[in-house]
Amino acid sequence: MSSVPNRPRTAPLAAPRLTALLVLLALLLTGCAAQEPAPSVPRGAPGPQSDPASARPAPPGTAPPSAPPAARPTAIPGLGPRTAARIPEEARQVLVVTGEGVDANQSSVVLYSSEGPASGWEAAAGPWKAHNGMAGWTDHHVAGDLRSPTGVYSLTDAGGRHPDPGALLPYDEDPRFAVDGEGFFGEPLEGSFDYVVAINYNRREGASPLDRTRPLGLERGGGIWLHVDHGGPTQGCVSLPEQRMKELLRTLDPVRRPVIVMGDAETLSR
Repeated sequence: MSSVPNRPRTAPLAAPRLTALLVLLALLLTGCAAQEPAPSVPRGAPGPQSDPASARPAPPGTAPPSAPPAARPTAIPGLGPRTAARIPEEARQVLVVTGEGVDANQSSVVLYSSEGPASGWEAAAGPWKAHNGMAGWTDHHVAGDLRSPTGVYSLTDAGGRHPDPGALLPYDEDPRFAVDGEGFFGEPLEGSFDYVVAINYNRREGASPLDRTRPLGLERGGGIWLHVDHGGPTQGCVSLPEQRMKELLRTLDPVRRPVIVMGDAETLSR
């Protein structure tokens, strides 16, 4: 019996090769391109080097960003609602004298100004060191108690032994402003009244500081002034260095209805 020769077996088209051809054909027909996978987002708070804006240098000639301007205060620092309510609405200059304590004779003085209720208040001068009454402050001043009266008082009149340095308030130059003797610590009082501004406590507004009219009576004291500092406490006045007094006289403007707010810090904060 003759043998039948074996036929060679035809190998079928490999499946992986057929699949690759089909994928290639699909890409050519659609024109799609493979996209890279999106980078993973790092977790956690970014460090100082991870902010893209901070890593990019500013263009040449670019000014650095400036901080926003500070808002103007709408109220005078240190004054509580009761004290602030006593300041007249028309006042546009407020001289604040803040005592270190109710029994202290040293103070700090700051002049505040305002263009109107909508603009708030800003410090125009100071702070300046000052002296007040030897025994401190009181809300019921009487003659001889050596305390300065707390409160809010208008400032309308000025004067002094020296010629007018350019005061805006009415100024009375008079030799009767001369004073001599010694203060509580033996310091000379000469020159203390070279420049003064009358504080309208128990006095008649619109008159010379030398006017002795006392509407509340003589027992309630008077003659409370801003005057030149002699290096020690006063009998009830507020004293400033001579240069500060001259500056104040050139700044206090009757058109702006200046007032003084004076007292120890605790009292003013109410």
